Amino acid sequence: MAFNIVLVEPEIPQNTGNIARTCAATGSRLHLIEPLGFVIDDKKLKRAGLDYWHLLDITFYKDLDDFFAKNQGNFYYFTTKAPRHYAQVTYQDGDYLVFGKETKGLPEELLKANPDSCVRLPMISQARSLNLSNSVCVGVYEALRQTDFVGLQEEGQLTKFTW
Repeated sequence: MAFNIVLVEPEIPQNTGNIARTCAATGSRLHLIEPLGFVIDDKKLKRAGLDYWHLLDITFYKDLDDFFAKNQGNFYYFTTKAPRHYAQVTYQDGDYLVFGKETKGLPEELLKANPDSCVRLPMISQARSLNLSNSVCVGVYEALRQTDFVGLQEEGQLTKFTW
């Protein structure tokens, strides 16, 4: 069971590092579409991902055309402009959850060409958007919830502490 997280032209290294960590911890694949707003060996990016980089399945693409030429399946475009919310779709193994850059979101022409695949995270009307790494986490965990968290450890064990 693996979902695909796609970041189109991410700009902030800390967000991408946090998303990389989420992908590593959930077994999701990370797809980064250039241009990136940072250098991939950026210290902040590595720091945000902590020591999870060896668990990460990551692929880079020169642009959206390159990405679509190499991938096929169900694509869900996360945008504040969608008429329905992210939990109103049924996710399946291998689906692509696509997120835009922090300052502009996804390209308008991509959204207009795929209106039935656009989803949003509900929020108050005065809010412009949520943080990118938080949005990815909400999306991927809804997809995982719908698929019963297959392949993930669901139980933990409390450790008895003595003070």
